[in-house]
Amino acid sequence: MEAIAETCTGRVRGQARRSGLVFRGVPFAAPPQGARRFLAPQPHEPWTGVRDATRSGMAAPQFSMPAFSWISAAAGAQGEDCLNLNIWTPALDGARRPVLVWIHGGGFLVGSGATPIYDGAQLAQRGEAVVVTINYRLGALGFAHLGLVYPDDLPETTNLGIRDQIAALEWVRENIERFGGDPGNVTVVGQSAGGMSVGALLAAPRARGLFHRAICMSGAGDHVINPNEGYLVAEALLDALGGPAPAPAVLGRLPLPRLLQVQRELYRRLGDLRTLMIFLPVVDLDVIPEPPLVALRRGSAAQIPILTGATLEEWKLFGIFDGGMAPFGEEELVSRFAEVLPDLPNSPPPSAAARFFRHALGERSAAQRERWTWHAFQTARVFHWPSARLAEAQCSGGGAAHSYLFTWRAPAARRALGACHAIDIPFLFGSTGHPLARPLTGLNAAARKLSRSLQDSWLQFCRSGEPGHAELPEWPAYDPLRRQTMALGRQCELVEAPLEEERALLERWARP
Repeated sequence: MEAIAETCTGRVRGQARRSGLVFRGVPFAAPPQGARRFLAPQPHEPWTGVRDATRSGMAAPQFSMPAFSWISAAAGAQGEDCLNLNIWTPALDGARRPVLVWIHGGGFLVGSGATPIYDGAQLAQRGEAVVVTINYRLGALGFAHLGLVYPDDLPETTNLGIRDQIAALEWVRENIERFGGDPGNVTVVGQSAGGMSVGALLAAPRARGLFHRAICMSGAGDHVINPNEGYLVAEALLDALGGPAPAPAVLGRLPLPRLLQVQRELYRRLGDLRTLMIFLPVVDLDVIPEPPLVALRRGSAAQIPILTGATLEEWKLFGIFDGGMAPFGEEELVSRFAEVLPDLPNSPPPSAAARFFRHALGERSAAQRERWTWHAFQTARVFHWPSARLAEAQCSGGGAAHSYLFTWRAPAARRALGACHAIDIPFLFGSTGHPLARPLTGLNAAARKLSRSLQDSWLQFCRSGEPGHAELPEWPAYDPLRRQTMALGRQCELVEAPLEEERALLERWARP
């Protein structure tokens, strides 16, 4: 069966299913191509008749990254006409349901809101909610920040990917009531780069009032670059392209394959263990006028409840593509610590830092193996510590935060993958039985039970700003002194100050 809904730019035809209604590939902005390629998102032209919304729209242009392949496989083709979103809703009525807007991850390089694992049907049905998944420009097209090099010729050409996300949220504000949602009760949820995007949106004045709660999964508020770093990346991109004139028309005529090729080359040349990603949101004094943690500490998002957390062993996913199970000795471990420690200026010499961190791990050091020590350090540095800092900044600014730690380990690879990056996504969307997810979730009652519990927590948070429910222990708000955190896994329990010795080391090493 088909379903027809009205939007501000025209009517769209979706599909009616037993679980509800779905509309796919609905445009929220004009195609950013040609002369619009490096411009802020523009309103979409109205259309006549009824636009088909039964198929996924284009994904943003991207190149393959094996580490993200299972969560970034786009259901549709790639192209610059990518600013579209997908909607799952129980009904087209005036019920004003809570709205969950999903911002996908993928290192700001890959991904799509139409990835099969992000199917929102079960989440919408279980929570009597409206689920929206969005696209945004990726890589150089979304995060090259050319306006830092040519502020007069390319105004508003910074943070284009974040501007796209804001445009999607504006579309939700103007249209979601027609899809049975409440524009006054919108929660943004992001994982990995999506969680980092949510952290950036919390510091974006243009996003104020567009969402009312925020969930950061495996991404927080630390992952923005300063203007000088953004300038260097933009300049490197332009140099690699032969220094084109900054006119939008000229940039719009550059072949897309050439742009993607240069993007890949820059990623390989400029990326390292310290920076990890070169295409990141930037503090541009416009969209993001100050670092997110600074903004939160002064209370800019005090009225927005935050739920933040990570998986227990995030880095194990990336470790598979970083030498796999090849020998990894003390010399390699110390070398890697030496590469990342400049970001932690009060740290001891690399060999001592590796020794101190291994000691802090205790029983989690996996029999003192160097490879697992490195995975744990990167997990703590890139994910656990930033999540704690986000919660603390929110509390410092007078707001409320809740913290979680996802501890489910992959049944098929408990040692190699464990509770790795992105393992929580199929539990949230209720897709633990999907073929792409089964190696991480297994097919058993425990996985389904955890999925229902996680869904209920996130949905309850969308409704009230509180993630607790009857099937969980009491889940109080985060207190920087006690660091109460809900461990979500085969057993769910509230713990105080989990992984504290690891966090304390990073805090001490980074303190001015």
